Amino acid sequence: MSDCIAVLNAGSSSIKFALYEADAAQALMFRGQVESIGLLPHLTVESPDGGRAVERNWPAEGFDHRAATQEIIRTARELLEGRAVAAVGHRVVHGGVRYASPIRIDAEVIAALMELAPLAPLHQPHNLAPIKAIAEAAPDIVQVACFDTAFHRGQPPLAQVFALPREFTDAGVRRYGFHGLSYEYVTTRLREVAPDLADRRLIVAHLGNGASLCAVRDGQSVATTMGFTAVDGLVMGTRCGSIDPGVLIYLMDVHGMDARALEDLIYKRSGLLGVSGLSSDMRTLQASSDPAAAEAVALFIYRIVREIGSLSAALGGLDGLIFTGGIGEHAAAVRAEIGAGSRWLGLELDNARNARGEGRISSEASGVAAWVVPTDEELMIARHTAAVVGRR
Repeated sequence: MSDCIAVLNAGSSSIKFALYEADAAQALMFRGQVESIGLLPHLTVESPDGGRAVERNWPAEGFDHRAATQEIIRTARELLEGRAVAAVGHRVVHGGVRYASPIRIDAEVIAALMELAPLAPLHQPHNLAPIKAIAEAAPDIVQVACFDTAFHRGQPPLAQVFALPREFTDAGVRRYGFHGLSYEYVTTRLREVAPDLADRRLIVAHLGNGASLCAVRDGQSVATTMGFTAVDGLVMGTRCGSIDPGVLIYLMDVHGMDARALEDLIYKRSGLLGVSGLSSDMRTLQASSDPAAAEAVALFIYRIVREIGSLSAALGGLDGLIFTGGIGEHAAAVRAEIGAGSRWLGLELDNARNARGEGRISSEASGVAAWVVPTDEELMIARHTAAVVGRR
């Protein structure tokens, strides 16, 4: 029996995982996730055809990311029925300036990544928890870290710096950008579905609970909306996006908010949730008759359209707009509004194509090609992991 590649993608309250064949085809074997960690932990596993393979629940007390990882290991062993795991690949949000490509994990790498936790406080510790748990439970298994920042490390220097004294830039205060694994997968996939477009001037819109845009030229990141942290840029589900730093000083001076209170505000209580006062879920907001819900959706779209203009300037023009992510792939009405706001660039969506979703959604006469390309971060991680351990 051939070995497999396992992939873990840990978030703040969930861990997604997938098992792939370790051969050149890297066919998906199983995909699952543990959701609602800390609340009502729930595991589901599906086969490639969408059939439910496993479903389990646990009480919230004492069930953290370490416990979730242990359950994933146990479940994976049952599903693999004796087949070996060649390696485990992990999504790690922050690689800093040191890590610009996937790397085999050892104690030194774990220590270095822990030092980056202040740069991604709500992501990095959760990314590292499964790595530590697997290192303890199965120390002989090779683990590989794949970084969300890596895709952007080749940006021009001016796209990465803030106008701060150089001592802070030298200390690591710079624009890093995120969602890199998604952008890398989409640009790779574009070479298969639209090869004539792949090396042109593109903006990829990763729109979901976390949202960002990336300007891509010749398959390389040129600029992106997220910066030092994953809270910058667009309006998101619960994150505010770009904000005048003077607002934060005001909130400290007038409302007595400290760093932790500000962190909670801009990461967890703002964005679509904060503006609507209702929900962070785009589907819920679109179904609501509340004017505040409509305003939240309108602000989400307005900021995207503005940033498309900014990134088009960074590219010197625009040849293609690619939608991905949960909202980008499934919210046709949101895509339609973004398309309407970008007509000045020569973009014209085809209503019927946009309603169908995946594939080309622009009209034949459009001066800018628009596509919906579903992302697959886990497959991208599997490919990187296989390459690091020499399985492809």
